[in-house]
Amino acid sequence: MRKDQRRRHERLLKILIVRRIEGGESVAALSSEYGIKAHILYRWRNAVRAGGEVALRDAGRPRRAVAASIGQDGGGEIRDLGTAQRQIEALQRKIGEQQMALDFLGGALRRIEASRRPSDGPGETTSTPRSRR
Repeated sequence: MRKDQRRRHERLLKILIVRRIEGGESVAALSSEYGIKAHILYRWRNAVRAGGEVALRDAGRPRRAVAASIGQDGGGEIRDLGTAQRQIEALQRKIGEQQMALDFLGGALRRIEASRRPSDGPGETTSTPRSRR
């Protein structure tokens, strides 16, 4: 099938198929039933797992407003500026917490490395007085 002859699948069909996959039906069976390649069904399933059913779009090119749908509803209109700001603040807090954890672990690693005794030379292992006996 040439690129200009690609089949386009409606969003509701995609959602139906993904729900059946998640319900435990075989991807191979669904692929032969609908005549859609299995890798496409897996792509739809992964999109839903990553972003929910909203991640599946209708056939055709996405509209610019839909492509940048963070903080927007399905129609592409901004829901609420306050909601978007709260989401940004929550993400900034999460990033700050992760940075604190990284700083803590980095400091712990530096302390561990500093507490190790240096060896006598390259390839040498340190030995304690007791192990030299």
